[in-house]
Amino acid sequence: MQDAGVEGLIPEAWQPIYHNPLASTSDIAGFQMEGEGALSFPLQRMRLESTISAEAGQKANVVLWCPEEFPADIAASWKFRPLREPGLAILFIAAKGKGGKDLFDPALARRTGEYDQYHHGQMDTYHISYFRRRWVEEREFHTCNLRKSYGFHLVAQGADPLPSVSDMTEPYRMLVVKRGPVLSFAINELPVFTWIDDGDTNGPLLTGGKMGFRQMAPLIAEYSDLTVYGQ
Repeated sequence: MQDAGVEGLIPEAWQPIYHNPLASTSDIAGFQMEGEGALSFPLQRMRLESTISAEAGQKANVVLWCPEEFPADIAASWKFRPLREPGLAILFIAAKGKGGKDLFDPALARRTGEYDQYHHGQMDTYHISYFRRRWVEEREFHTCNLRKSYGFHLVAQGADPLPSVSDMTEPYRMLVVKRGPVLSFAINELPVFTWIDDGDTNGPLLTGGKMGFRQMAPLIAEYSDLTVYGQ
């Protein structure tokens, strides 16, 4: 059955096809880290942080991939709580290697967390930046951005309802729903944006693929209760 908290935002007939509490080391067996990051579970939530100083720029940023290959039409829900800012958090969804290759195909160039490898590298994906507090202009005006790659196409944007870390008391629920050409995003059941991919303007419609979490240092954040729904 669907979580009562996301009822109404996920197609009624969809059911959970993947669940991961992200509560312990055993839960992330098979996950792949790109970049120099550290994982811990002090509160039975997956805590992710870079082991390199933010002064190193893009070399300090990390991506953690779930190993599952998901179908084209899914809804992904997870809980997110940033613990230290500034920084930035992104979800990659429908990620595949160039030419439809598996994202982990050894023929693809090695990725190390630097952002240009993900938007102008050997992969295609949608990426939702839902906690954008790395730079001064991002902290002055909070938005959630949806981009499509290959390329760095900003295709949708919405107001970010998340407070600063000092005002957070509990994790927030993120939800992305991808159904056919329609992709929508919500935080704590509040719709943030909806976008329709015409499959032409910024390249062909992306279908299935992998999902990953990206962080820009010096952000430290926790993730938990990842559930993916499908038909």
